[in-house]
Amino acid sequence: MRARSVEVVLVKGGRTKIRYAAGVVADDGTRLTVRAPWSAEGVRDFGFVRFEPGDVFTEHYWRDRWYAVKEVRSADGTLKGWYCDVTRPAEVGADEVVVEDLDLDLWVSADGSRVLRLDEDEFAASGLAERDPEAAARAVAALDELELLAREGRFSW
Repeated sequence: MRARSVEVVLVKGGRTKIRYAAGVVADDGTRLTVRAPWSAEGVRDFGFVRFEPGDVFTEHYWRDRWYAVKEVRSADGTLKGWYCDVTRPAEVGADEVVVEDLDLDLWVSADGSRVLRLDEDEFAASGLAERDPEAAARAVAALDELELLAREGRFSW
């Protein structure tokens, strides 16, 4: 029996930022877990981590949480860490999962020693706080929750 696959669609500012195929690992009705190879072309070096061809992402999307957590491993299986996107709750359909990126991100290194809040300037410039104050407050709360989980060493999905 062939594993179910879905298309992951990341939307930002009302436009599709990226779309890629992923294999479903698990779906308990609240959290959908998928696995996919690094889908962008070439290497993306953030300074604190490099995403490159061969990397494998195990991605967790919740229907009731304002974030997605992506475990990143190199081609040889070595854990690089977790990249977390603050998003609206995932919309999961039969063959796709759509998430709206709200600009805030968190990086947690494999050993938990580095926890970095990212893109807070982009979030402030997005105007979400003015357009949708409730969503903005939920986004900031989600980032705070992720950071707390990481700092307490509870980052094992």
